[in-house]
Amino acid sequence: MTRHSILVSKVYWHMDLTYGVQMDRTVVWDRVACLIFACAACAIFATGAAAADNYPTRPVRLIVPFAAGGNADIQARIIGQKLTEALGEQVVIDNRAGANGIIGSDVAAKATPDGYTLLFVASGHAINPGLHRKLPFDPVKSFVAVSRVGSTPLIQAVNPKLPARSVKELVSLARSKPGQLSFASQGNGSPGHLAGALFNMINKIEITHIPYKSTAQALNELASGQVQVMYPSLTSSLAHIKAGRLRGLAITTRERSPLAPDLPTMIEAGVPDYEAGIWNGILAPAGTPKAIVQKLNGDIVKIIANPEVAQRMRGLGANPGTSTPEAFGAFIAAEIRKWSRIIEASGARVD
Repeated sequence: MTRHSILVSKVYWHMDLTYGVQMDRTVVWDRVACLIFACAACAIFATGAAAADNYPTRPVRLIVPFAAGGNADIQARIIGQKLTEALGEQVVIDNRAGANGIIGSDVAAKATPDGYTLLFVASGHAINPGLHRKLPFDPVKSFVAVSRVGSTPLIQAVNPKLPARSVKELVSLARSKPGQLSFASQGNGSPGHLAGALFNMINKIEITHIPYKSTAQALNELASGQVQVMYPSLTSSLAHIKAGRLRGLAITTRERSPLAPDLPTMIEAGVPDYEAGIWNGILAPAGTPKAIVQKLNGDIVKIIANPEVAQRMRGLGANPGTSTPEAFGAFIAAEIRKWSRIIEASGARVD
């Protein structure tokens, strides 16, 4: 008799004596396998929990895939400073700008999944899959979501000479002049471009897209009347609106902005299911221990709830708000599906 068969026989007779029933040896093997699996799972859980208890023991890198000084970079630095205090280790901002966030995201995707590399993402993370035929990483499978941190509204702005003082009047005007009105953006596939494409799609109108090289150039062309509509960030356009060089019609997020409380949301203005703001959040490389992700999520939730942090973010035009890792992951997947559909309908491509 082999060693394995002796083991099975011992387990078999033990169970037979305990329960007074004759058991099939296959059932015994199944129970032994389940016991081994349960022990292994407990060991893995204990190891992950221990890793979280000791985490971190050295500086944590927060990759920002955008240039220093921009809105996303400033938000990341605000959160990074507070996260340093919460973790007891320095959170180092690592700017890796280029290709609408793709370069920095690729660095993060290939990093060791131990909690010492994090990624600060914007809505472009969900837009890129629809714009590029091939990415060097999977925007969902290559990462694990940690938390959303907030969203920044865009604004539907028009030249003040345009005879449209509301969203409904703009829709009516566009329907009476199909293809004759135009909207500016800071480039193909930019949030402003897709916000306009979504507006066209929902309202079944044709306002022609005119891409520019920068937000500043596009805003100047809008103020001069070369184009009639634009969807810039609220912070970049608010001074122009207050000076009367532009007219704001609506906010593109589901919530009004405290920086422009009198402006309705698109939904309030009569455009159902419209949402096109710039959101931000934090990811980690896929495989990062769940216990560490949960620890980071808990710290970030407390940071964003801090009145000082919330006030500083609102000063940047952002609406602070967090989520569970699971909810943020599901949100990103839904955003990828949404924008891929809109990009396909609009014909936007960058490669």
